[in-house]
Amino acid sequence: MLYSKYQWNMPEHDEEEIHKLAEDLNISPLMARLLANRGLGSTDSASSFLNAAAVSMHDPYLLKGMKEAVPRIKDALDQGEHILIYGDYDADGVSSTSLMIHLMRRLSASYDIYIPHRANEGYGLHNHALDWAHQQGVTLIITVDTGISAVEQIAYARELGIDVIVTDHHEPPDLLPEAYSLINPKQKDCPYPFKGLAGVGVALKLAQAILGDVPKEWMEIASIGTIADLMPLTGENRIIVKQGIESMRNTAYLGIRALLEISGVDLATVNSVHIGFSVGPRINASGRLDHAGRAVALLTTESQDEAVRLAEELDLLNRERQQVVQQMTQQAVEMLEHKKASGGQLPHVIVLAGEGWNPGVVGIVASKVLERYYRPTLILGIDPETGKCKGSARSVPGLDIYEALTSCKDVMDHYGGHPAAAGMTLHRDQLSLLEQQLNEYAERTMQPEHFIPVRETDGECSLSEVPLSVIEELELLQPFGMDNPTPKFVIRNVNLVGIRKMGKDQSHLKLTLEQDGQLIDAVSFGSGVFADYLPEGSAFEVMGELQINEWNGSRKLQLMLEDFRFPEHQVFDYRGSRDPAREIERFIQQLGSRAQSASSINGVLVHEKNIFGLENQLNEKAIWVYDRKVGVVPKNDLALGFEGEQLDNLFVLDTPKTAEQLTAMQSLIKRTGNVILLHAHVHRSERLQRFTRDDFKRIYVLISKWGQEAVPEKGMMEALSRQCGYSVRMISKVMDVFEELSFIERNSGTITFVRNPSKQNLMDSRNYQAIEQLVDMEHAMFDLAAPQLMQWMMSHMKGAS
Repeated sequence: MLYSKYQWNMPEHDEEEIHKLAEDLNISPLMARLLANRGLGSTDSASSFLNAAAVSMHDPYLLKGMKEAVPRIKDALDQGEHILIYGDYDADGVSSTSLMIHLMRRLSASYDIYIPHRANEGYGLHNHALDWAHQQGVTLIITVDTGISAVEQIAYARELGIDVIVTDHHEPPDLLPEAYSLINPKQKDCPYPFKGLAGVGVALKLAQAILGDVPKEWMEIASIGTIADLMPLTGENRIIVKQGIESMRNTAYLGIRALLEISGVDLATVNSVHIGFSVGPRINASGRLDHAGRAVALLTTESQDEAVRLAEELDLLNRERQQVVQQMTQQAVEMLEHKKASGGQLPHVIVLAGEGWNPGVVGIVASKVLERYYRPTLILGIDPETGKCKGSARSVPGLDIYEALTSCKDVMDHYGGHPAAAGMTLHRDQLSLLEQQLNEYAERTMQPEHFIPVRETDGECSLSEVPLSVIEELELLQPFGMDNPTPKFVIRNVNLVGIRKMGKDQSHLKLTLEQDGQLIDAVSFGSGVFADYLPEGSAFEVMGELQINEWNGSRKLQLMLEDFRFPEHQVFDYRGSRDPAREIERFIQQLGSRAQSASSINGVLVHEKNIFGLENQLNEKAIWVYDRKVGVVPKNDLALGFEGEQLDNLFVLDTPKTAEQLTAMQSLIKRTGNVILLHAHVHRSERLQRFTRDDFKRIYVLISKWGQEAVPEKGMMEALSRQCGYSVRMISKVMDVFEELSFIERNSGTITFVRNPSKQNLMDSRNYQAIEQLVDMEHAMFDLAAPQLMQWMMSHMKGAS
């Protein structure tokens, strides 16, 4: 039994609604179900979603502050004022700034740009930057993707005689700055119908308000910021991104073309996934490790040579960023594991800070730590000279991290963000207090279910429901992203018929699955370790994304595997292992939560004579040892406390020697999810054999020749072993049968032959039956392959108790 990594949430369906939607729109029932899952169950809403067009975009003047902002900008243009575009250093800020540069160029404006350095200055407006702007003769600042919290800085700008128009999309604080105009759809009294615009989306609306119609290619830039900032790809964002991708497939922007080429993305098939995982990270790398101005230059250059050079530079920065992230993540995990070892428990909110940690990648590291432990996570870099900490937070659905930070705002110098992500600065002396207050807030607001990783799925399907034509139809749902995820399906009762590792370092996994005669390949990146643990031939359940794999002109269905589970008992075959204790630890560490439930009970079954020297290596595991009379007995407190609960894993280090031990082993296995076989191989000469009546008769005749005198049992069995060619162990089992049938008497280590015993049926002997059982058991435990052995165990466990 292997557990899934995530809890799979399955949507409820109204079959009548789905049937009607499929008929009305002439789509497959599966497509209709996907639309209903996205809250688009009515014909009108589904049709509008599938046919989103620019005409559906909202009037930009519905945004509060737009009516004041546009005349001020036009007046600045008329008067020849020097305008400053003040942006942010992430991909949304870079896109917003770049779009405004294109706008300023079109308007022939006198302008400058300013983006703060992430590490040296940090997020938001800064007074020294305002001083510089004043020296440059700036009289109007337009912020993009920033400014909604800059109360003091905008007040300072007013003192300098500079008007500030704020365009932003972050959560507005209670106290808003007194800017010339505030444009943010999330303002409480803003009537704009769509609240999910990115910073670049708000900048685009400003451009629309000024120009009326904007060039379609500007949608490319707007789509980059929207996707990279994880904005919902619904409503107006869906229109922006859909048009942006269409334009990008034949882009005129030299920088975007160069960036796609160096990312290995085919221009003709670029989609939202490519933007999110190839374009966005490279643009972000500029602001994380250097200055975002390099990425702005790439998105606005009109030189082919400069475009190629800048794209190469961003690609190198992204590779460097990946190395820094890997190193910091490892350090963060080691720090957390040390804290766990000291405190003994994973906190509700993880707060980790390190000297010299690059503040440009703390958000990525926070995401990776969250993915590993599924806890809201703050990662902060500490300046060793000033003690100033700059950090990023990532959260789970059960905790609004912006609200959590607001509850302890007095501890920080600055903070801002969204429910799922935020940034903050504070002094290192306040770190402990921040961690304490965040965990207190989480303890009040989070429930146990909030700590279980969840994946939303689009429900169950069979392979017969998804021919290539249906998968092609699903492309109508593009672009995929936040709030419009790539469809994920659960497929049950598939058989695992092939396993292999892939990649240069064998770190990836490829499976061949079968259902009702139909085969499909499943690929999972970074999961190569599981190739050694997935039981081939078993039926299991998978969850992932169905897509079309094109190779050498061939097109076939493929599953991008995201999760799996084996609901039935499983046998893992490591028979003959030279170091069983090490194999146990490797099994637990590599499979992790997939092999352990919340109760996390692991057991070991071993002969007592073989346990010497293993006690320290078997800590925190229930240990049972075989016993001749009662089968097995508990060896430690964990086993003593086991009263019928379900064992996650039972590691079998030795096989039973008696029928009682076999029955006891089966009883333990019956309550075990996974059986891991680690027992040594035994030569056939030492195994029990199936005896015929003639075999018993022959040994009986040999015993009778010893007469009626008491004979030492050990000597007799060794002699009989030499004469018959059977092992001493086998002769001992025969003696058990003879004693039960009163053919011999045992007394103080001797055997006496009984003449003229009463007639007995050999088949009625309990010990004879035990030999039969043990012969079957030894054949199974030593000779059968794991799938057949599992079947044997299941068939023999029914009577165990």
